[in-house]
Amino acid sequence: MSWSVGGGFPSLLRFLLLLFLSIAESAHLKRPFNNSVPAVLVFGDSTVDSGNNNYVKTTFKSNFPPYGRDFANGVPTGSSVRNFLETATYVGIKEYVPPYLDPNLTLEDLMTGVCFASAGSGFDPLTAQLSGVISVQRQLEYFKEYKAKLEAAIGKARTKTLISKAAFLISAGTNDIVLNYFATPFRRETYNITSYQDFLLEHVKQFIQGLREEGASVIGLVGLPPIGCLPIVITVTSAEADGERRCNDSLSSIALDYNQKLQKMLEAMQNSSSSIIYYADIYKPLNDIIQRPSRYGFDNVNSGCCGSGLIETTFVCNPGTLVCANPSKYLFFDSVHPTQAAYSFLYQALRPTVDRVIKIRDL
Repeated sequence: MSWSVGGGFPSLLRFLLLLFLSIAESAHLKRPFNNSVPAVLVFGDSTVDSGNNNYVKTTFKSNFPPYGRDFANGVPTGSSVRNFLETATYVGIKEYVPPYLDPNLTLEDLMTGVCFASAGSGFDPLTAQLSGVISVQRQLEYFKEYKAKLEAAIGKARTKTLISKAAFLISAGTNDIVLNYFATPFRRETYNITSYQDFLLEHVKQFIQGLREEGASVIGLVGLPPIGCLPIVITVTSAEADGERRCNDSLSSIALDYNQKLQKMLEAMQNSSSSIIYYADIYKPLNDIIQRPSRYGFDNVNSGCCGSGLIETTFVCNPGTLVCANPSKYLFFDSVHPTQAAYSFLYQALRPTVDRVIKIRDL
């Protein structure tokens, strides 16, 4: 039985998904702790998008080489590397979380989880408008549509149970600050950075509440990375006379401040509800790698593997762009997104959180 549900898009941090997936797609996949999470549902930006932008009129795509080199047969799917979404394999659900807009989704695909994320998106509705992608708010509407499809196929009772036991993953926010607030004048006309953080957090809160109202009870939310260390940010903001490419610590401190506020808000929301909310920290492990690259086997942590590594990302990193000989020695594949080697380290850092989610969810 085949379902037609729309389009598709690129994803860049797919390892985070491995974090919350748990349904056996084939015999060789085993469930740690015999967990019983039936599906994973993903929302956010390129850090977890698995291909929805393939079906959207936007330049924020990665469904062409050299992206996709870490996938089976090296076929680009819309993700830059095999990122957070691979957590599904670890948890025992399936090896790939398909984009909701893929018109060829089966009922099994829907029942085991799909991805609603869209590269270039953010919690601020303006962020998606600037990029021509799917806003987080629209992703919630797609989720409601998804629920209706399940109810029509398996009934309301089974759908309610599936949703209540499913793991929800949200990863967004970087585009709001880097591409929206600092790269355009619109929000800065109304907000200083502190009030803009509060503005974003209010949208995060509304989004989580929206998921809860639809039956979500296990939600994981990823914090911001050290944004001042993204190669493209270093390129745009660096004015080092000695030619050194150093992180913009003031921008990274903004991300750190936002993460602290986010954690406090999530704790308050957790205390006021029976829903389980987890915060996933990627700031510290990424910062550790940047501060001590040789300890983790990296030679380059301030530029990407694609092209010059200074500005290339999405369509600027394309089939005609030269790629470094050994991406595993680079922290970043393009000027924004980590390499598969980097994601492997990040996944190991998040592994305790993944295990805790699995264990507590089945109590």
